Amino acid sequence: MKKILMIGTGGTIASEMTPEGLTPEITSEQLLKNIPRIAEICQVDCQQLYSLDSTNLTPEHWLGVAEAIYRRYDDYDGFVISHGTDTMAYTAAALSYLIQDSSKPIILTGAQKPIWFDSTDSKRNLTDAFLYAVNGCGGVQIVFNGKVILGTRARKTHTKSFQAFSSINYPCLAVLQDEFLMQYIRCDCGKKPIFSHKLNSNVGLLKIIPGIRRELVQFMVDHYDGLIIESFGVGGLPEYEGTDFYGILERGIQAGKLIVMTTQVPNEGSDLGVYHVGYQLKKSLHILEAYDMTTEAVVAKLMWILAQTRDFHAAEKLFYTPVAHDILYRPVEKGSAAGTVS
Repeated sequence: MKKILMIGTGGTIASEMTPEGLTPEITSEQLLKNIPRIAEICQVDCQQLYSLDSTNLTPEHWLGVAEAIYRRYDDYDGFVISHGTDTMAYTAAALSYLIQDSSKPIILTGAQKPIWFDSTDSKRNLTDAFLYAVNGCGGVQIVFNGKVILGTRARKTHTKSFQAFSSINYPCLAVLQDEFLMQYIRCDCGKKPIFSHKLNSNVGLLKIIPGIRRELVQFMVDHYDGLIIESFGVGGLPEYEGTDFYGILERGIQAGKLIVMTTQVPNEGSDLGVYHVGYQLKKSLHILEAYDMTTEAVVAKLMWILAQTRDFHAAEKLFYTPVAHDILYRPVEKGSAAGTVS
């Protein structure tokens, strides 16, 4: 029987009702007592790392989870992390960079309703997570509502319903139905994982809106080592009179800031060269383009990169090197580092 380590971080799945609303108070051991079926699937040890609403999790907590797995990696066949749904996709993306090429499954799951609700989804999600940790392929994945989603491709797309997560610009790896696993895609993982132990959390995310003010863009560029700009459609920056967003980015880049352009649209990705509002940025500034990556993955990857380097060319190489299928396609451009990623 395989040994699985369950790491508890809190979330809705572990919440009790208090006078101030749902609060994570149930331990991992208590969760498992509600699902005796899991003891028939594998041997489980528990480590209660945090008891937090996932809204309160930070990059320091991502590092804490990665460190817990690092310290006990050789002792277990797989890992299940119980987690709140609101920031689970960010944690999954971060762990994908902090723990690369794991031959053992590292599974995140949670629930939209607490374990003690009559209509809870927690029992199915936890059972499926342990089934996949025992029988599935290695790497960081989210198991939720019968779907197995790559850690770099997950996004929460429903706030309340059980199909909380979607796989963005990449198919689901597998599905679990009535405890039967159908594995569609197997991840290629190395025999020995590569652990990272640092992140630079001084990364900002700016969502462009119509009429956005120059002062806001300037503030974000000034105050962050790395800035991700979620623009409209395939990508670009507004050219309102008197704003000079191009000049703000240019000066920030000259000061050593890393700027990533992405899109607010979940599916199909960015392509800055299509329209005039993006072409000049792409042609003449040292910026990075996210293409088909999720925003969650871009945030985590930029934190991981900035912990290693501030040099643009070194960062560019790291950014466009695929990790856990986080980026699939970049248009081929003459004289640039861009190209098709397989």
